[in-house]
Amino acid sequence: MVLRVGLSVTDSLLVPDPLARRRLLTSAADAGLDHITVGDHISFHGGTGFDGMVSATSVLAAHDTLSVVIGVYLLGLRHPMLAARQISTISQLAPGRLVLGAGVGGEDRSEISNAGVDPRTRGRRLDETLEVLRALLSGEEVTHTGEFFTLERARILPAPQPAVPIVIGGRGDAAIRRTAKYGDGWLAIFSTPRRFAETRTAILEAADRENRTPSTFGVNVWCGLDDDAATADRLVGEQMHALYRLPRDKFRHLAPAGTPEQVAEWLRAFVDAGADNITLVPAATSMEASIEHAAAVRKLLVES
Repeated sequence: MVLRVGLSVTDSLLVPDPLARRRLLTSAADAGLDHITVGDHISFHGGTGFDGMVSATSVLAAHDTLSVVIGVYLLGLRHPMLAARQISTISQLAPGRLVLGAGVGGEDRSEISNAGVDPRTRGRRLDETLEVLRALLSGEEVTHTGEFFTLERARILPAPQPAVPIVIGGRGDAAIRRTAKYGDGWLAIFSTPRRFAETRTAILEAADRENRTPSTFGVNVWCGLDDDAATADRLVGEQMHALYRLPRDKFRHLAPAGTPEQVAEWLRAFVDAGADNITLVPAATSMEASIEHAAAVRKLLVES
């Protein structure tokens, strides 16, 4: 198994200074990090957010080798024709460097309803979107009549070469079924290593029944990183409270904090559970510190 370790830095990328963006990405690549992960929200908790496809394009256009994971894109809130065209265009710019994580959302139900989607149907809509999107990305002509979409001899060219992997985000039975049927892999967040291992096993068993074999299993992990463990704990607590409005004790078992050595030790359980792709979502004193500490975590994990 080849372990890949990357960094989530969306907010730091969305600045009107192209030199700063290139410096950040060059620093991450030079430090040995394998990929950049960007998120996606249309209007989260009162209006915040960033478009995952646009953010991914900004990385791929600013650096020549880094890969990008959109983890995760709220695919169920978009039309599959639009998503397929965006993926095709990005693939022309940076073939083989995009991974699409697809999720259903739900932390902020108003984000879903204000996008014109009934929150009660978002799971079924995502399933149909995945079915149609996969067909469109093949480059073949698609005629489809479903609950949410009707397409008549639709086609998206050029088809991405190589194909863009689609990994499914989420937890529980729906994520297991969806990954087994549609995904090239699974992307976890807010998971314990034990739950990760159990879900990975369940996905592989369900996929075998579909005559499919998902090939990658990843996890996004919020973490505090600093040479001082207490500072690291405070930083991740403040950052997650600002975004999710949760106290530190609510997610202490899901978001490690400490020195790079301590965080790497915590993450080894995910590697042992079969994770081949880890994204650190760091809280640190600066972006430079985030990159330095994340690279140290990667080195410890890869060389252990």
